[in-house]
Amino acid sequence: MAQSLARARLVVLEPPARVGAAPGGRIDSVRFQFNPNTLSLAKSIEWRRKPSRMARSTSLPEFVGSGPRTLSVEIFLDATATHDDSVEERVETLLRACVPTKQSLNRKKPASPWVRFEWGTASTTSFDGVLTNLSVDYALFDVDGTPLRAKCALSIEEASAATAGQNPTSGSPETRRSHRVVAGDSLPQLAWREYGDATRWRVIAEANGIDDPMVLPVGSELLLPGGESDDVEVLA
Repeated sequence: MAQSLARARLVVLEPPARVGAAPGGRIDSVRFQFNPNTLSLAKSIEWRRKPSRMARSTSLPEFVGSGPRTLSVEIFLDATATHDDSVEERVETLLRACVPTKQSLNRKKPASPWVRFEWGTASTTSFDGVLTNLSVDYALFDVDGTPLRAKCALSIEEASAATAGQNPTSGSPETRRSHRVVAGDSLPQLAWREYGDATRWRVIAEANGIDDPMVLPVGSELLLPGGESDDVEVLA
């Protein structure tokens, strides 16, 4: 598909099973009806400066750390052509990205999904993060009160830093992320975490030239293909 025809989408991922781990399998993929006209990206940097007693001078700032990126984007929903409840259904999909997932509750470690905004080849605005704010403005209603138009404003805060050369939207369109093998890992387990389908372990095996799926050397790095063909077009 040409870059000019690329459709923006919000990928919803299962939160990491443990601190420092990568996000789990894809829960949903919310495709925008209309590509955004603007994106707002911000990043904070923290400095510390001790007051100087000299009236005409000041102390040098001391770098403390780099804060997360924050992306603000709006999603426009419209059902005036169909007069159905699709707008409300799509808003509910976004709301589910703000509450703990069933799997995290079962692990007794409640956590809401991680999300990633993707659009064409953009890399600065595509990162794994969490929703910190969601607001919905309904603008038009059917005669029975069903919402027909809505504007959803999202704020995504970066939750992890991408490894150099492994940005989800850089390089090959098939490679989304990498995974370093730890004790107990298996291809079916990784396939379930990445695609929600353990039977797709062959996709990972083929991408990494693995002949024996039972042998995964601890510490080795695997490429996890993106599985673009399985997207769920929620906002089509």
